[in-house]
Amino acid sequence: MPKLFSDPEAIAEDIIRDVGTNLVVGLPLGLGKANHIINALYARAAADRSINLTLFSALTLEKPKPGSLLEKRFIGPVIDRLFGGYPDLTYAAALHAGALPPNIQVIEFFFLAGKWLHVPYPQQHYISANYTHAASYLLARGLNVVTQLVAKRVEGGVARYSLSCNTDTTLDILRARAEGRASFRLVGQVNSELPFMPGAGDLAGDEFSAVLDSPETDFPLFAPPAEPISDTKYAIGLHAAGLVPDGGTLQIGIGQVGDALAQGLIVRHRDNAQFQSVMKRLAPEQVVPQAGPFEKGLYGVSEMLFEAFLGLIDAGVLKREVDGVTLHGAFFLGPKAFYRTLREMPAEQIARIQMMPVSFTNQLYGDEDIKRRARVDARFVNNAMMATLMGAAISDGLENGQVVSGVGGQYNFVAQAFALQGARSVLALESTRQTGAKAQSNILWNYGHQTIPRHLRDVFVTEYGVADVRGKSDAETIAAMLSISDSRFQGELAKVAKDAGKLPKDFEIPRAHRRNFPEAIAAALKPAREAGLLPSFPFGSDFTETEQRLIPALQLLRDAQRTPLRLPGLLWQGMTQPPNAARLECLARLGLDRPTTFVERAYRALVNAALARSGATK
Repeated sequence: MPKLFSDPEAIAEDIIRDVGTNLVVGLPLGLGKANHIINALYARAAADRSINLTLFSALTLEKPKPGSLLEKRFIGPVIDRLFGGYPDLTYAAALHAGALPPNIQVIEFFFLAGKWLHVPYPQQHYISANYTHAASYLLARGLNVVTQLVAKRVEGGVARYSLSCNTDTTLDILRARAEGRASFRLVGQVNSELPFMPGAGDLAGDEFSAVLDSPETDFPLFAPPAEPISDTKYAIGLHAAGLVPDGGTLQIGIGQVGDALAQGLIVRHRDNAQFQSVMKRLAPEQVVPQAGPFEKGLYGVSEMLFEAFLGLIDAGVLKREVDGVTLHGAFFLGPKAFYRTLREMPAEQIARIQMMPVSFTNQLYGDEDIKRRARVDARFVNNAMMATLMGAAISDGLENGQVVSGVGGQYNFVAQAFALQGARSVLALESTRQTGAKAQSNILWNYGHQTIPRHLRDVFVTEYGVADVRGKSDAETIAAMLSISDSRFQGELAKVAKDAGKLPKDFEIPRAHRRNFPEAIAAALKPAREAGLLPSFPFGSDFTETEQRLIPALQLLRDAQRTPLRLPGLLWQGMTQPPNAARLECLARLGLDRPTTFVERAYRALVNAALARSGATK
């Protein structure tokens, strides 16, 4: 049985006494970090330079840090409500400050998107890795401690511990230990909010060397609120929903496109006529290959399990079972309601959701025949930042070498799509991005960094449609990618391709694809939006109703700030049109109902006008 501790400093001292002063510590990706133990080890190493501490991890979670006055007033109460009591990781603050002690190393293979851009230390110590390779890299560096947040259950007076949210790499390195290929201490920290997940991550106490279990070190789980789904992301999700065959297999990557895809699948299943109507408005010239409801249903196998998957189960979309399991996942992260649903789920229902090692979800090696029989007609849907006209994807970094996030499991799923009969890799991206007042195309002729090379090109989806480029020639691929590009950039892109001799000089983009403008997307989705089929928060929200009304107004104001010439009009409208009761309630939420300074009066007018234009407070 493990040694039990109630004090983080005591368990840190026990680890050092047992392992020594050269510590190579594995921290689970994302939610599963044992924050108190990590902070205690960090404090000991910071105070004693004879201790060498290496922390190997991914996806360090940090509470949002608002900047402007409006951000502080809007998100500040939300942070207190959702993250109050969540213990910050000391090493993250040191990284931001450039103050990491010389005897401490922090190495990550996946970043929270954009969090560490232009911060030298994490950029220099980042390891570019497929998710399935991370465990082997950890073992190669001499891993001797693993700290993990766990759920606890007592059966017959004996405690069992669940790896819960992070079976991903932990189960793989535990297998290595069992096979004699590794030697390390597994140290747990009990968290009362963590769901106890059955299956391979349900461990006996003797798997652990020590466990921190005390009310004093219990803390609220990191619970990022769901973000509202924009028209652009809904369009992408709907197009992707038309690619998923009944009776098939589904994987979804991180991001709001996943929520949009899930809601699109639900509308397709529950209100098929409306789904087909939306698709005809969205892409009248494009045939939707899979448009019917789900009679057989889908089986889910995804490295990330998030709230939308539960929505798919409830809707009867995700219901095809493999050995009694509907959904296999490797890690999870989501809002408070998601964790609560998992905690309160009946035993027979949660048994159909199994947490597995990433070597199971992300690759075919090991029990390959069984996996192949299960992963029928798989659709692996992941996000990209940019794509080239010839079908390469840019998903993790910039051409100057700066890492935005990481490769994670993207290559793993692309590889599976080519290895499995009937499977497809679907890479989703917004066709443009906003840089200041200027829109830029996310579909480019070429780019100095690539995550997925063009010889693995398969299916790309933007808000303007689907480009199926697997097995296509370069010219065919370029034509298909142009058809899903924003029309403001199509001419220039086509010219570059023609000048390079990769597209016939007489090629013309079909008329149906020369109307790819944001206004067309908004118009196509408006009836479904107004009918409630495509809500901003399809799977619930931790934002209050007032906050939900404020979000589109604040987004409108943020966009206006990128084009300063728009601000005087907003200011004049806000000053000359008194707020109605609904807008006044929103202003009060920001402390702008009774402004006392010039800055507050200006913000009041701007927000008042933005609320009126967003239409959320009619």
